[in-house]
Amino acid sequence: MLLRHTAAGRRAALTALGALVLTGVTTAATAAPPPAPASTAAQTLGADRPPAAVVRAMERDLKLKPGQAAERLVNEAEAGVRAGRLRNSLGKRFAGAWLRGATSAELAVATTHADDVTAIQAQGAKAVVVKHPLSELQAVKEKLDKAANGANTRDTPVWYVDVPTNRVVVQAVKKPAATAFIKAAGVQNKGVTVLVSAARPRPLADIVGGEAYYIEGSARCSIGFSVTKDTQQGFASAGHCGNADDSTTGFNMAAQGTFEASTFPRKDMSWVSVNSNWTATPDVKGEGGQRTQVTGSVQALVGASICRSGSTTGWHCGTIEQHDTSVSYSEGTVDGVTETTVCAEPGDSGGPYISGSQAQGVTSGGSGDCTSGGTTFYQPINPILSDFGLVLKTATAQAGSPAPADNGAATAWAAGRVYEAGTTVTHAGVRYQCLQNHQAQGRWSPGATPALWQRL
Repeated sequence: MLLRHTAAGRRAALTALGALVLTGVTTAATAAPPPAPASTAAQTLGADRPPAAVVRAMERDLKLKPGQAAERLVNEAEAGVRAGRLRNSLGKRFAGAWLRGATSAELAVATTHADDVTAIQAQGAKAVVVKHPLSELQAVKEKLDKAANGANTRDTPVWYVDVPTNRVVVQAVKKPAATAFIKAAGVQNKGVTVLVSAARPRPLADIVGGEAYYIEGSARCSIGFSVTKDTQQGFASAGHCGNADDSTTGFNMAAQGTFEASTFPRKDMSWVSVNSNWTATPDVKGEGGQRTQVTGSVQALVGASICRSGSTTGWHCGTIEQHDTSVSYSEGTVDGVTETTVCAEPGDSGGPYISGSQAQGVTSGGSGDCTSGGTTFYQPINPILSDFGLVLKTATAQAGSPAPADNGAATAWAAGRVYEAGTTVTHAGVRYQCLQNHQAQGRWSPGATPALWQRL
């Protein structure tokens, strides 16, 4: 069931600040001019100058020593480039990449061929030889996704590709339920592992990102990230928070906007257009109400640190457990979410997740709470931008609408388009291959960002 806060709980949110703020209100941070082309991934992604709110929360929640949080963010940014290059060079033999250690100092890259070990080690990564390529595990998960359309998955609420263990996992309340689900998908001989757990994830329903907003005068959710579509301003949030044409009010109960589109289940995404009294900013509400700015949407690796903001529990950090997870809520199954160790509670739904200064996604659901600890799932931001034709508001934001999606073949690079790792483009007469999932920005042209593009 949807867990929403009612009108009785509104007053607690009225003191919050927001990523969409009333026109005329001074913001704490102003957009910096576009930087010169960066020579390192850390510079490109802003990991060499992490927001203070991110560093403090990482030290607290990940139990890091002074200096380790900043070191970790730099390591994670640089590791993403090395993992992307190895993904492209290994091709069908690639079996995934992940990070380990307090400062993410170890990048592990898996392959199905022992002959690749030397090449992996040459990139400063630990080579792991496994049986199944990532594409094979993803195909098994896709069969589970299809089987979920006609199966009762109440007792098998989560399934995913566990990259470090090179297997597909079905999390179940009862083992017989998992056995039946696996058989229905026809993957009983594909090495699928069952993890028995009593946890039942649920949507956490109840504008700087992380600020409260209200749907139809009652339910409360949290703002994700500011976006634009042509000249229209708005924000991205979770799909289960509201339906198309539902009206919203802001943290101060002033008229705010309208849900333009909403998808739930299957995906958990929405976007709200706002009226002229609200202005989109690149800000996310951090520790103690301080704002931290979003500079892009480069997807972080498994094992990377991540922080979340929400109108119920505020600012918390953890790590990414796995991407492309499927979760079965009582309202239906949602595919393609990311599982994390960050805690959350009802009312945090829709709120933003960031890694360093890179937008990652919006809160979908989870289990547990921020007192005893828990697990959360977020809807990645790049599919929201792509599906709804939105442009993420960043500290050096471009305006307008994204270019039409390409068909996977080489095509001209365009700002505003969402690119997946492995995609090939042309720019200034040169061919490039994408290293990390992201929405392209004008200052991130392929020739200027070796952290995101590899010249062919």
